[in-house]
Parts: sequence; C-alpha cells; structure tokens
Amino acid sequence: MKRLLMVGLAVLVWAAAGGRLPTFAQSGYDRPGGDYASAPVPSGDPSVCATRCERDKNCRAWSFSYPAGGSPAMCYLKREVVPPKASSCCVSGVRGAGVIEPQAGALEYSIDRFGGDYKSFETPPDPTGKACADACQADNRCRAWTYRRPGYGTATARCYLKESIKPPRRRPCCISGVVR
Repeated sequence: MKRLLMVGLAVLVWAAAGGRLPTFAQSGYDRPGGDYASAPVPSGDPSVCATRCERDKNCRAWSFSYPAGGSPAMCYLKREVVPPKASSCCVSGVRGAGVIEPQAGALEYSIDRFGGDYKSFETPPDPTGKACADACQADNRCRAWTYRRPGYGTATARCYLKESIKPPRRRPCCISGVVR
C-alpha cells in the first residue's frame, strides 16, 4: 500500500510538471537563445526574473544576467525551454521553478553580513567568492566575510573582511560566510 501511494505521488508530480520531470532554477547557468522579451532588473535580484516569467503566459523559461561592465542586471524571457549552459554570469530556470540558491556548505548565497568590516579590497569576479573566503580563513582576526559581486554599487568585485559576525540579510549582491 505504501509503495502504491509513493508511485501515485510520483505520477502526480510528473503530471503537474506537464509530463516532464520538474526542473529548478540554476545559479551559474545561462539558457542562451529563444528570447522574446528582455528588461532590466534594477534591484539585481534573480527572483524578479523568475516572477516575470511566472506572470507571462508565453514564458516557458528565463535567464537572469548579473550586472556587468556598467550594464544593468537583465531578465530574458524565453518561448521555449532551451538547454542550460554553465556560465557564472547568470541564473536561469523554467517557469514554475523559482530561484533556488546552491547549498555549498558554509557559503551563504544572496546573503550580506553588513557591518563589522575592518578591511576591504578589490578581488577578481568569482561566482563563489572563493578568494574572499580564503582571505578570511588566512587572517586570524577575521570572523566572517562578504563578497560583493561586480555591478552592485561598484563596477568591480569587492571583499569585506569582518571582525564581528553580523546578522545575515537577504541581498542578491552578495555571498557571505562565517569562519570563526
């Protein structure tokens, strides 16, 4: 009986997904091609793009591009579900998936730990903020860090090392972590 119930639930999920397996939004992936509309995203938040797709009956998939080189963050709506391609510039997904940030151990995606800074510096763009995390780990004074993606306040990526642990705030600009 329990097995039959599980099979029935799987069939319902499959049917609700339009006869295909459900897909989630993917951070670090683009879906090039198939665009029928594009618009800037002043907040720089990928979930705005997912919501736009959700509200547009013609949308089947979407790609969000982080701000870069003075250009704003952009949302691209797609008439078809094009295959994803690995690219640190973007977050993409299909209609109904929303945005699910990767779970990578101590990395806190879309989190800013504002305040407590004792040092900041420019760092190369990196979809994981690894150079910032490594700098904090190597400095005994550092208890937490925040990596700010380029295009959010400045044209370059910045690392903020913190001597105190501040509360997390949801902000798409940043990746943070607590070390000590």
